[in-house]
Amino acid sequence: MKQYSSLKDIQSDLGAGLITLPELVSMYLKNIETNNPKLNALIEVYGEEALERAQQIQVKYNSGEAGKLAGMVVSIKDNICFKGHQSSASSSILKGFESLFSATAIERILAEDAIIIGRSNCDEFAMGASNETSTYGPVLNAKNTLKVSGGSSGGAAVSVQANMCLAALGSDTGGSVRQPASFCGLVGYKPTYGAVSRWGLIAYASSFDIIGPITHTVADTTSIMEVISGPDNYDATALNKKVVTGSTESSTKKLKIAYFKEAIDSEGIEPAVKQQTLVFIDKLKQLGHEVKQVSFPYLDVLVPVYYTLTTAEASSNLSRFAGMHYGKRSELAKDLETTVKFSRSEGFGAEVKRRIMTGTFVLSSGYYDAYYSKAQKVRRLVKNYTDSLLEEVDLIVSPTSPTVAFGIGEKATNPLAMYLADIFTVHANIAGNPAISIPFGEDEAGMPIGMQLMASRCNDALLLAFSESITA
Repeated sequence: MKQYSSLKDIQSDLGAGLITLPELVSMYLKNIETNNPKLNALIEVYGEEALERAQQIQVKYNSGEAGKLAGMVVSIKDNICFKGHQSSASSSILKGFESLFSATAIERILAEDAIIIGRSNCDEFAMGASNETSTYGPVLNAKNTLKVSGGSSGGAAVSVQANMCLAALGSDTGGSVRQPASFCGLVGYKPTYGAVSRWGLIAYASSFDIIGPITHTVADTTSIMEVISGPDNYDATALNKKVVTGSTESSTKKLKIAYFKEAIDSEGIEPAVKQQTLVFIDKLKQLGHEVKQVSFPYLDVLVPVYYTLTTAEASSNLSRFAGMHYGKRSELAKDLETTVKFSRSEGFGAEVKRRIMTGTFVLSSGYYDAYYSKAQKVRRLVKNYTDSLLEEVDLIVSPTSPTVAFGIGEKATNPLAMYLADIFTVHANIAGNPAISIPFGEDEAGMPIGMQLMASRCNDALLLAFSESITA
């Protein structure tokens, strides 16, 4: 059976009788059996369940009653809850935990007849840029297994990259969908904050977190977003209207697009990434779009602001994991104090502990104003500057990552170098804007490079339509 890269092709072949959904799922299960042992992208496969569901949806398809995502086989990140299935955020502290409910995004894709084939590996509690902090071990890049997959949704990206499924749902707190998509040559989408309900997403940093898809095509991303976006009574931060209504914007419309001088001239950007960024900018100009260089004075403070605020929120959010109600309880526990102390010490990995301790420090008495409060003020400056710029232009373009996928273990012992991998992606999460990574070229070793486009809040439809027009 051929390898599919779009829902349109799958549904076309379904309609022509060339394939059935059970055959499609069997093909993906065979790919998982072949590729997953070496790549470590999926930590649990729902084989029998997926085949049974495929048979049920095939009956609906034959009678013309199937949903709009019929034929879409999906993996879900291990921090997105699925009722009756384990959800561990790839952490020892939640190993064996079975969710009592499904995330809103899961309920919505199931209602449109998507098939969930398994849960994907990720950095522990979505904290990482390489998928090396998971308790289940690192995820390897299918393009070169000596390279990282990107993080934290590395398993989600590689499951799509290695044709173990058609699409994946990940989460993006500071680039965790876009950066692995860039490293794996895929489309990764971070919606406007609030466009997708966070109900059922295990929290890392609540004012940054958002669920987003990873796909081969922008059209499939749009199809998923049309299903999972919209208001939700279970999430007070969810927007009260859908921000994605399909690719209605004219693909012939000429846009005003800005790029940051500081991003292009950054010392940390690899030559191949810089070269491809300049080629991409030239392509936009050749297509008739107005592209201009602007200054962005806050580039150097984006990463410090992001990590100050997200670690503070993580310190608060992860305090619930104390060995008391669910998840791991240490065998050394004797009373309340030792239960909390040993369960958390044994259950959390080094990177999660580092971020909890950092967050606790910036929230502590005597340091709150110097760090957390100041970071909130700078976040507002970044948002205001971004909003004012996007009143003058339609989109902002930059590399998704300053580098291509780096080697396994290359940055594992240097947290600062790892954090700087997020320098271009955290901007959209700080400001709450939608952003997309689309594949554009490779370096001399054949490793994928991604370009990021960012739009104003709630302008997801324009961003998706434009991205589809330049990648079609």
